[in-house]
Amino acid sequence: MVVASVPSLPFDDRGLAYGDGLFETVLVRDGNAVLWEQHLSRLMLGCEVLDIPAPSRDQLDATLSRLGDGLQVLKLIYTRGSGGRGYAPPAKASPRLYWQATPFSPQQARWKQGVRIRLCHMSLARQPRLAGIKHMARLENVLARSEWHDPDIAEGLVTDGHGRVVEATAMNLFWLSSSQPMPCTPSLEHCGVLGTLRQVMLDAGELMIDELGVDELAGCQALWVGNSVQGLWPVVRLDDTEGRILGEWPITATHRHLQRLAHDHLGYPAI
Repeated sequence: MVVASVPSLPFDDRGLAYGDGLFETVLVRDGNAVLWEQHLSRLMLGCEVLDIPAPSRDQLDATLSRLGDGLQVLKLIYTRGSGGRGYAPPAKASPRLYWQATPFSPQQARWKQGVRIRLCHMSLARQPRLAGIKHMARLENVLARSEWHDPDIAEGLVTDGHGRVVEATAMNLFWLSSSQPMPCTPSLEHCGVLGTLRQVMLDAGELMIDELGVDELAGCQALWVGNSVQGLWPVVRLDDTEGRILGEWPITATHRHLQRLAHDHLGYPAI
């Protein structure tokens, strides 16, 4: 296996050619990876689904030993390597693990003031076999994110093509409705990414799984988008695909409560 901190992918690497690989984006504080076990669990799941030999725990932990103090984001890229003919994978894979760490500062203004988001035209194809894992073939997310250039719009929501809201382009979605006793998040059994912040909050009993239609968004009591790097952003305005306002929410104690629970898992301050 190749392990490198400076990416130098061969032209025939299957991750480059076909998206045949996985990645993780990890918040690291003073050399300690936040939600490391959840990230490793998702990476192992991805290896199982794609039938790629998994990297060893020692190899993955070794990337952390090279990081210094402060807040950083560690990007791991794990490809099947080279080989095979066309789409056919090689009989014996020689995976490549690449990593890079960069200094990071969360967007605290979005914690405090909330964010404006929009609906995307782009929808996600249902493919249960790939649902949940963080594979490298993310063209749907790229196309969804390319739909707007307004810096005042922080995120875009995507559906599964059946009118069910799945996630944001780079974050999971959370909501509170009058019909449920606690905040909810979509199941993601057909498509979408099983976010690590989402997972730890589900495991802690702080969320429940439900479905949400596009036509139900405006009637929610509260909306949030979040991930394990940026934390949780309260949604204060939702636009449709044409920029018309679908819903607006003042930030309340309900928003702050879920945000506090999420930030406790990440080591971020309460607002």
